[in-house]
Amino acid sequence: MSAYNSFAVVGGGTIGLPIINALVARNVSVVLLSRPDASAKTVPSGVQVVKVDYTDAAAVAAVFKAHNVEVVLSTITTTAAAAQKSLVEAARLAAVKLFVPSEYGMPTEGQAEGDLKAAGIPSTRFYVGIFTDIIPWLVGHSEHGKIRIVGKGEVPVSFTAAADIAGFVAHVLTTLPRSELENRVFRLEGDRASMNDLGVLFKAPVEHVDHITGEAGDLKTHLLAVVDTGPGSTGWDEATKAEGSGIKAAGSANALWPGHQWKTIKELHNL
Repeated sequence: MSAYNSFAVVGGGTIGLPIINALVARNVSVVLLSRPDASAKTVPSGVQVVKVDYTDAAAVAAVFKAHNVEVVLSTITTTAAAAQKSLVEAARLAAVKLFVPSEYGMPTEGQAEGDLKAAGIPSTRFYVGIFTDIIPWLVGHSEHGKIRIVGKGEVPVSFTAAADIAGFVAHVLTTLPRSELENRVFRLEGDRASMNDLGVLFKAPVEHVDHITGEAGDLKTHLLAVVDTGPGSTGWDEATKAEGSGIKAAGSANALWPGHQWKTIKELHNL
């Protein structure tokens, strides 16, 4: 078994709550940290919800200490860089043993890596590509029945369902030894397809546009533009602008959850 038995999840959103449920199923201690103005969260019995200002490192550290937290999992939006920096400082103050930054997406250089190294806290990062669950929202299919994308849409993209991400995170954090988790990157992939392929899967016309309009249009435009250059694959190496191999290949970490059936795009969306 892993050396870790006590976890704090910061943020109870799209991936935070699934991770909490998955951890609880592994019979470990879990506390949820939520913003003071956040709506009430429905969590499993035994999970305490503590409302705290994420930017107040001392207050957050006090919560970590009170619950004897060994592992912190940040699931706040990646745009909240200042808040995550404070969470790292709180983890240092509370002598947390492992920090999982909120990088559940495309390969990065480690958005919190510098702060964690400076704080002397080992990290574990999970690259998942695009959440399979958000495809209809991202390309507008749920709005207008079309697949609207930015760019050529020809490069391969990794898609992973939120439930699979959460289950994998809970599985490795509670079964692997500490030495196999510290400063490790896990590259997941539930399914693999180009953005153009989505038209075939959803039986919908593909439209190539310069900008996505409507709700979160700028965000969607930026994400789709980045994906079209290659980083949508969890095996992408930004330094070489190519796919990695071995443990750096897309989906290379899937094997660490033997017997698990990863959800495909067709299965998740009943296509």
